Amino acid sequence: MKVVHVAVAVIVVNDSDILIARRPDDKHQGGKWEFPGGKVEAGESTAAALVRELDEEVALKVTEDQISPLMEIPFNYPDKSVLLDVCWVHTNMNDAITAHGAEGQEARWVSFTRLQDFEFPEANQPIIEAVIKALS
Repeated sequence: MKVVHVAVAVIVVNDSDILIARRPDDKHQGGKWEFPGGKVEAGESTAAALVRELDEEVALKVTEDQISPLMEIPFNYPDKSVLLDVCWVHTNMNDAITAHGAEGQEARWVSFTRLQDFEFPEANQPIIEAVIKALS
């Protein structure tokens, strides 16, 4: 099975709020919440993919110097294998205010303490645990 390389952003503002978005119902893991990001294209770095994807997906302009690695998660779903390349993205309130579901998806800022109140894909559970541990 081919592995899909996905860049994932844990976007933090005010040292506590995280941007999450709901996956479209017709997509893999549809209806669940996720951290923004997307597929890494051939020849593209994870940071470059996040700069591109965050602009396209949630209308958030970031630069590569705002991005730092958090973890990698290889995960096998019954129908798909993914490699989640997860990064911290720190932004300021002025930029955060403009972020929204640019592709029509619901997006919201939530306190890291509420992440477990949302249904995420199974592969995202280690991310949630790492975020809660780091920001507590």
